[in-house]
Amino acid sequence: MAFWIASSPHNHIKAETPALMRLVILAALPGVFAQWYFFGWGSIIQIALAITFAVLAEMTFLAVRDKNITAQITDFSAVLTGLLIGISIPSLAPWWITAIGCIFAICVVKQLYGGLGFNLFNPAMAAYVMLLVSFPVQMTSWQPANELMVYDLNFFNHLWLILTGYTWEGFSVEQIRMNIDGITMATALDTLKTDITLGLTSAESLTNPVFGKHFSVGWEWVNIGFFFGGLFLIAKKAIDWVIPVSFLGALFIFSFIAFSISPDSSASTMFHWLAGGTMLGAFFILTDPVSAATSRKGRVIYATLVAFLVYIIRKFGGYPDAIAFAVLLANMAVPLIDQYARPRTYGHKVAK
Repeated sequence: MAFWIASSPHNHIKAETPALMRLVILAALPGVFAQWYFFGWGSIIQIALAITFAVLAEMTFLAVRDKNITAQITDFSAVLTGLLIGISIPSLAPWWITAIGCIFAICVVKQLYGGLGFNLFNPAMAAYVMLLVSFPVQMTSWQPANELMVYDLNFFNHLWLILTGYTWEGFSVEQIRMNIDGITMATALDTLKTDITLGLTSAESLTNPVFGKHFSVGWEWVNIGFFFGGLFLIAKKAIDWVIPVSFLGALFIFSFIAFSISPDSSASTMFHWLAGGTMLGAFFILTDPVSAATSRKGRVIYATLVAFLVYIIRKFGGYPDAIAFAVLLANMAVPLIDQYARPRTYGHKVAK
């Protein structure tokens, strides 16, 4: 029987690992539903493929190691990893991108470190970064929201596009990503970053249709979906509220300072909250109990570090959304954070 165990002394969260994994998967459904509603069947297909490849990779590796396959598969950790990878991969990416990412996440990042509970890095984010660096074109081919697309894609067109690179009618990914002006559309984060680099102000950039009436067509509702799913996890005491609150608070402060100093070249605080994978990262990625800091003070430092890195990379880096890079960099700092932020043991006094 497996339990999540919080910081000493003897503070246990009495829930089995499979039950917690299922709870996290359930909490992610509002965000997944929003992705399907605004971006079509591609996201659902990618999630299904990712879960399948992740489970198969885990079963194969466990069989090679002569481990108990049933016991480790039924903890749902591979399913959750596949779910997070499927959410993170562009809905128009080819199937083999998903396969490579899941195999890398399970076999290299998770199992080679000893399995669940021993991995230094978050498997889903490590796989995402590997894919983004190795296949930048496929990993940045995000589909515009349905209302911005010229061609209406049904389930079978999405499936055929993922499997072959073309729809039934012969349209390629680049053609599908074009708007009515014949210009290939990018995500809101990428559009704003490119426009500011070209000399436009943030206000001028926000007139682009990809931003819609608020911050980012479709993605704002996806983030709200993951936000409510995160609140559900906090209410069920499945995750500690300190990490998401510290991360979102620190990101708000950093972006507010930059926007106050230079509003023409900086995005608003709410834009940083509701664009990209901010809420997914806050509640479903950073809160990974294996790769995150353990003490309350350490979690605040860890989440603040991730928020700082997210803003710096979004502002000055080469990639528009920085959640995965920031999480991996902070994962490497976790041992040091835990060493200096661990609570004093009970009964011990500070030496004079």
